[in-house]
Amino acid sequence: MDLLREYELLSTRRQLFGRAALGVGTAALGSLLAGDLAADSSAGSGGVLEQTHFPAKAKRIVYLVANGAPSQLDLFDYKPTMDEWFDKDLPESIRMGQRLTTMTSGQARFPVAPSAFKFAQHGESGAWLSELLPNLSTVADDCCFIKSLYTEAINHDPAITYIMTGTQRPGRPSLGAWLSYGLGSMNSDLPSFVILHSTWSSKRDAQAIYERLWGAGFLPSHLAGVSLRSAGDPVLFLSDPPGVSRDTRRHMLDALAALNEEQFSEFGDPEINTRIAQYEMAYRMQQSVPELMDFSSETQDTLEAYGPDVNTRGTVAANCLLARRLLENDVRFVQIFHRGWDQHGNLTGDLPMQCKDVDQPLTALIGDLKQRGMLEDTLVIFGGEFGRTVYCQGALSRENYGRDHHPRCFTIMMAGGGVKPGITYGATDEFSYNVTENPVHIHDLNATILHCLGIDHKRLTYRFQGRDFRLTDVHGNVVHDILT
Repeated sequence: MDLLREYELLSTRRQLFGRAALGVGTAALGSLLAGDLAADSSAGSGGVLEQTHFPAKAKRIVYLVANGAPSQLDLFDYKPTMDEWFDKDLPESIRMGQRLTTMTSGQARFPVAPSAFKFAQHGESGAWLSELLPNLSTVADDCCFIKSLYTEAINHDPAITYIMTGTQRPGRPSLGAWLSYGLGSMNSDLPSFVILHSTWSSKRDAQAIYERLWGAGFLPSHLAGVSLRSAGDPVLFLSDPPGVSRDTRRHMLDALAALNEEQFSEFGDPEINTRIAQYEMAYRMQQSVPELMDFSSETQDTLEAYGPDVNTRGTVAANCLLARRLLENDVRFVQIFHRGWDQHGNLTGDLPMQCKDVDQPLTALIGDLKQRGMLEDTLVIFGGEFGRTVYCQGALSRENYGRDHHPRCFTIMMAGGGVKPGITYGATDEFSYNVTENPVHIHDLNATILHCLGIDHKRLTYRFQGRDFRLTDVHGNVVHDILT
């Protein structure tokens, strides 16, 4: 009997100390997130900004990420004098001892590799574009080409993390998460931020990408991008299993929400409310997403505009059309990832295939948005995480070559959403190695993107671990010269 009494007392003490410790932890969490809990009480609906800082030119964004870094020298940054430099060493006066990757730092030589592709000027703007982008050249006057982007990151993972989240280190919120945090959602039946993954045609292995590129970091987790799969159900468990009706699923969610609400009232953990909101979103998406994935209501002309792969799930063509349909249904930010742009070798074999994947669909998307009156308030972006070197990696010939990573300059295309059409901004030296005019850091790019949506990048902040964080950290200047 004494042993039983001692066990009961021990259990009580354990419960007491356990609850006390949990209480201290909850209090500490509440202290750290005091301002955030109030802001996040309407998880999945409104953002923290009651109104934008200034009138927004763009309501939504579609961002086609060319992951792996397309060669600006072979697509946008025409350098005709490089023909005279074929197989000559890149001058040290141009390289100036700048950092190289370990893939080429040990080369005995840095021979110049002129582009093997023809360039021509297009539209009234006279934008120079490669023969690899014949369709995009037809809408050159709708586009803004920024040729003077630069970054400090020289390897893929930190570079793509940097441009997507504002830092090379994992753990920070992505651009889309910041937008959802600030502006909230425009459609209660669909996520505010959607990720589409595309197949690619080059036969090279592609760089891995990670959920942190569209993650919420230290922001509430419901702000992360929702990734739609390119095969099977667009979202796992979107379909009810056999024997489970919609009414049954509704009753299950109601019961689960009641249990979660009890947990929230006891512990105050904001992630519990996030979980409730995500269950409800998933339930609503069971109806909305399958309808969006069905292209049968599109006209034949529209389908043909996006190209022959438009009805093949997961292609850039299908994803560009799906992106338009998502934007049309008030999804604020659609990000399309297209991998395989890392041409260290066999560039003239692989790059044309990659361009063929994106050229017609991207052009069709711009034209489709314009025809529907949506381009003026939709920001379209295409580009990678850095550029490629003018010097060759590996074997060099007139017909083929490879290019290493190059962070000192690269090109990004933007269209619509408050960006001036038909302009080329910034310039590089004759080797496309250094920016010579109007440098644009990736922090500047992100500041400008936020500005298009009416957000002052310096004022959209989140307090975490005692510090106010923002997408652009303590950097970034809006590039007003490219804005309408």
